[in-house]
Amino acid sequence: KAAIPASVLRVLEPHQLKPDSTETQRILTVLDQTITKLEMTRLISRIIGSLERFARMMGPEITTSLMEHQRLSKETLASPGEEESRRARERRLKSSLRHLLKLFLANPLLWQGLKYQVQVRASPADAFIKAFVEFREFMLERLLTSPKEEEEKIEFMENMSLKVQQNTEMITALQAELAAAIQAQKEEIKKKDKMIEDLKTNMQDLVRDFKVDIQQIRQEGEKRQKEEEEAFQERCARLQQDVQLLQAQFTALVLEHRASEQVLRKRRCRAEIEIENWIQKYDTDMAKKQATYEEVHAAYTEEKAQLALLQEKHAVLLQEYSQILEERRMLKQKEEERLQEEAKRNRAATCIQAVWRGYVVRSFIKATMKKGKGKGKGKGKGKGKGK
Repeated sequence: KAAIPASVLRVLEPHQLKPDSTETQRILTVLDQTITKLEMTRLISRIIGSLERFARMMGPEITTSLMEHQRLSKETLASPGEEESRRARERRLKSSLRHLLKLFLANPLLWQGLKYQVQVRASPADAFIKAFVEFREFMLERLLTSPKEEEEKIEFMENMSLKVQQNTEMITALQAELAAAIQAQKEEIKKKDKMIEDLKTNMQDLVRDFKVDIQQIRQEGEKRQKEEEEAFQERCARLQQDVQLLQAQFTALVLEHRASEQVLRKRRCRAEIEIENWIQKYDTDMAKKQATYEEVHAAYTEEKAQLALLQEKHAVLLQEYSQILEERRMLKQKEEERLQEEAKRNRAATCIQAVWRGYVVRSFIKATMKKGKGKGKGKGKGKGKGK
């Protein structure tokens, strides 16, 4: 079978990445603290049993808290009492345990030292802690696996399962064909062996019958030796020829069956060679398909990288294009404002020019009218004088 490449196997491996989100860090921190608290809870009973040994190492505060916790444990177990009283004792016991856990968590070096010095026997709590550790690893793997990667993993497993099923069906069919061919060959060889045994039995019967005939002939010959000596010799010669012919036939049959056996052996060898060729062809086809898959996967990876690069370039170009459009818009807006200002100035100048021209025309008309009036008055005065 063709080996699966390491690049494909890496799809099935859990991601060895550091968690990069605050939520993931918080979840892992809570799980780690819970595991540590479980281990501490398991060791507290053993530490209480050896307080004198570890009292100097732990200090008076932790030792006193442990003695108080031991007292509360004994009271809770010794006197069940009423329901309310029992619940109150259990609350005090839980509060004492939380206080002890806080003290140990505040002294990690002390906890590590006690962890390696206290001998703990196997208990059901070990299985629970181990299961919780496995749950933590499972949560870490799930937190580090994106939904897309999970879908790819599931799709990959389904494809691999389908390929394995197809390969298994093909192998089963080839094995069935091989078994049928071997069974047919065995039956053919069995038939030939039976035929050979039958021929050997017939030859033995012929030889036995031949001996009986010779004995009878000898008996008759002894009786008729003198009378039928020539006939007896002739018959013996004829029988000898028959014997030689039968021996030749026997030898020919043996040679023929040996040839048939050789042919069957060659057929068997050819069948084995054909089966081996089919197996080699299957391995070669699977290797080619695997190589094709690796090439397609490599091309897909390369095209994916190129697509990411093009997307980055597209984002940069899109940003630059947006900036250019904004600059063009601002320039267009400034040009429109400039044109509007220039139009206003032109209209104002036109109005000023129109007013000025009107003023000049009116001034000219007034001046002309004044000159006309002056000349009219002068002419009237002259006429009066003449009269």
